[in-house]
Amino acid sequence: MSMIKKFVPVVLVLVSAVNLSAAVKLPAVVSDNMVLQQQSDARLWGWATPGEKVVVQGSWAKAFSKPVTADEEGRWKTSIRTPKAGGPHTITVKGSNTLTLKNILIGEVWVCSGQSNMELGMNWINNATQEVAEANHPEIRLFNVNNTKSALPLHDATGQWYECNSESVATCGEFGGFSAAAYYFGRKLQQQLKVPIGLITADWGGTLAESWTSSEMLLTMPDFAEQVRILSDKGALKRAMVQYETDLATRQEAMKKADAGPREKWENPKLDESSWKRIKVPSTFEESQIGEMDGVVWYRTTLELPADLAGKGMTVSLGAIDDEDITYFNGAKIGEVKGWNRARSYKIEGSLVKAGKNVLAIRVKDHRGAGGFAAKPDDMFVQSGEKKIAIAGQWLYKISFDLSSLPPAPRLPGRVRPYTPTSLYNGMISPIVPYTIKGAIWYQGEGNCSRATQYQTLFPNMIQSWRDAWGTGDFPFYYVQIAPFNYHDTNSAFLREAQMMTLSMKNVGMVVTMDIGNFSNIHPRNKRDVGLRLARWALAKDYGQKDLVYSGPIYKSMKSEGGKIRLSFDYTGSGMVAKDGKLANFMVAGADKTFVQATATIENESIVVASDDVANPVAVRYAFDNAGLPSLFNQEGLPASSFRTDSW
Repeated sequence: MSMIKKFVPVVLVLVSAVNLSAAVKLPAVVSDNMVLQQQSDARLWGWATPGEKVVVQGSWAKAFSKPVTADEEGRWKTSIRTPKAGGPHTITVKGSNTLTLKNILIGEVWVCSGQSNMELGMNWINNATQEVAEANHPEIRLFNVNNTKSALPLHDATGQWYECNSESVATCGEFGGFSAAAYYFGRKLQQQLKVPIGLITADWGGTLAESWTSSEMLLTMPDFAEQVRILSDKGALKRAMVQYETDLATRQEAMKKADAGPREKWENPKLDESSWKRIKVPSTFEESQIGEMDGVVWYRTTLELPADLAGKGMTVSLGAIDDEDITYFNGAKIGEVKGWNRARSYKIEGSLVKAGKNVLAIRVKDHRGAGGFAAKPDDMFVQSGEKKIAIAGQWLYKISFDLSSLPPAPRLPGRVRPYTPTSLYNGMISPIVPYTIKGAIWYQGEGNCSRATQYQTLFPNMIQSWRDAWGTGDFPFYYVQIAPFNYHDTNSAFLREAQMMTLSMKNVGMVVTMDIGNFSNIHPRNKRDVGLRLARWALAKDYGQKDLVYSGPIYKSMKSEGGKIRLSFDYTGSGMVAKDGKLANFMVAGADKTFVQATATIENESIVVASDDVANPVAVRYAFDNAGLPSLFNQEGLPASSFRTDSW
């Protein structure tokens, strides 16, 4: 996921882009090369001297608009009636100075947002070299809002409009170029509609839905209200800072007392290892007997080196480690890295190397998620000149401390991070409101996976907060359901269920990706099908292609029929089919709530599920776990979502 940038204290956040000089100024998103929404009252805005009158005119219009007056803070806003799709056009903005915007197209405009799977750029996808080389579409325009976090709403973004070509898709973005999912969505619309398409991306890897939600909405939610109030209340911030410093000191003292390794010098080559246990290296905590844990684990191994290497400098390669390490050779520190999942390679001075027994000790600290060695065995070796010695295998380990045994880490008030509630709405969505759009597409949920019940309310509230901000009604909002992935002790099916529940909102749609994920990579590289499936929703619901099937089967209802259960579905298209000819990953349970594997068969427009081991089934689950791959599709090739009929 994307790197997190420098923290910004709340007291330093700029709230407005007011221009106090005489010159009329426009926001970054209103500029050369942009696309305006066709046949709409497209909104334009900017800054000027308070009281200054501003008029605008499109090259398709006969006269300037009625003048608007900049308010006491220098802000002005107007709208311009746009014609049918076409261009290029110019737009003139006139106050005490005159600005002329060039190469303007009229067409369809979509906002594309979310976390890293939306941010994943064209350089990272399948067949990237060819796809980038062929991405020359001058009627598609790209605007990427640079990653920005803020405690309070900003009024301007950093970014610019580009024509879509091989250079812009490879560079316009912060995670390997322009969003691949957005690109494929826009390309499909342009090919089908034959009109210009404007794509505005506002995305940031590893972020949470609450970060993208307005403060007004979060103030209505008890889980977030206090933190949002603190961000905008300096008095509350000061009081919270006092409490933060107290809580932090308490935690640091507890951590120091708990961390036995430095105190007992576990890097010492002469350490008594009798209490240490054997472990296979490389392996993550979760893959080994350590299990699900965040904290500090020390590893030690003894290297028997030949006499011809004594006194010679060496390099040790350890592969990737999560999250931090400090590495010692014969008791001397040789390096440390605090970066997540980065390969480690450290130099060993010749003075430390001796013939025979040499001890390599590594302190590994994991803050959250998977921890330990994420390397492959071939990544781990020591090398001197051409001589390479493998070091993977059986090591010793000992837990220094478990973070769960300490007081919880306090949150620093006023420190705005990408996952601070409302910080990305303020920094990246607020600056592009009220740019007139057709709708939005969204790809997020991984970051909230462990809080699926909360997401049932949070995600719809986020959507509504956007609609409230734009003030144009229930504009289309189409989103991607997260794919199967190894979330370890968190069952992602509950988050997928929360996303499916959001379909009850007006004018929303969900793309299922259970068949195009990657269980071992949270960033599957097939973004082409993601974009095309999003485009199906828009083409069918917003652009008149009524016969286009835009969703796979979605569970609707169940009916008990003695020793079996009959399931009904929406969005069956031309009919339901079983991948590879057989339905799989269906389970049933009786009153004891114990689920067992079941057989499932398609009967006309329904599915019948039963098991010889459950005489009276009362509930069904389908692919309801992290690894559940889909077997149920419609004939149009779109997969069914995972689901459950129970609420246990």
